[in-house]
Amino acid sequence: MKKLRIVFMGTAEFAVATLGSLLMNGFNVVAVVTAPDKPAGRGRKLTKSAVKEFAEFSYLPILQPVNLKDQAFSEDLKKLNADVFIVVAFRMLPEQVWKIPPLGTINLHASLLPHYRGAAPINHAIINGENVTGVTTFLIDEKIDTGKILMREEIQIFPFENAGDLHDRLMKHGARLVIRTLDGLVNNTISPQLQSAFLRKGETPREAPKIFPENCIISWDREAGVIHNFIRGLAPYPGARSFLTNGSQRISFKIFESLPEIGSHDTCPGTLLSDGKHYLRIACRTGYINILNLQLEGKNRMNTVEFLRGFSIEGYSIAAG
Repeated sequence: MKKLRIVFMGTAEFAVATLGSLLMNGFNVVAVVTAPDKPAGRGRKLTKSAVKEFAEFSYLPILQPVNLKDQAFSEDLKKLNADVFIVVAFRMLPEQVWKIPPLGTINLHASLLPHYRGAAPINHAIINGENVTGVTTFLIDEKIDTGKILMREEIQIFPFENAGDLHDRLMKHGARLVIRTLDGLVNNTISPQLQSAFLRKGETPREAPKIFPENCIISWDREAGVIHNFIRGLAPYPGARSFLTNGSQRISFKIFESLPEIGSHDTCPGTLLSDGKHYLRIACRTGYINILNLQLEGKNRMNTVEFLRGFSIEGYSIAAG
């Protein structure tokens, strides 16, 4: 198995753990494909992807195609004579690429497919209040996250875990699942299965589309538990947002940590409540959200006591999105 010639494709930090696991387990990674360097920050300095930084540190050959459909890129891949491609947190591959290796192209996805196909499976699983998620390896086909499943592993979601916490746990579990998947493929102990085999009769897969800024605004006319899940599902990035208003002034702020207070009340949803020193909570349709950690636009992130020490909320209210 260790003689397999592997091309690894990935960009984000989530992919680094899998690449590292392949190397630590003695696999022959013949090249790494990652995104081109991009300008970032105020100085617009060219920045390498997390995968490129790790690949350079590991002295691996690196390809950074601008266009994945470029014929020259496909020819470069063919010259590597890879047995299998491993893809983690990368772009959608064209058919001319994923069909190259004889053992196929394996993708690691951070959910229990067929549920939560798409760009943000970790966020959406928490937002929807799931108790269980997982990682899946599957063979890439012509659509997004629809190929035959190789292996799946269930992972519990803890009640107050946020998307960042879950990301880090799934990253490690996913790296180990890829190793087990390669072992199963080489030893013919895995039979790829259609994703429909993992759905109950009449069940529709839950989706995980990309999250845009307009999707991050909190609607306070919802139950406290639902809003709490929304907040932790978007923490620490991109962050659930709301707005403080005082006359003509309108300030955006993000909530990173909250404590739901369940119960009925007669307070209008969105009402801001505080003693100005120790607590800050907002009324929901049922219950309240106690804010534990937040960040005003343009300011540093801080806990509620620190925030109230430096910002007087007198005269402010919660504005509609």
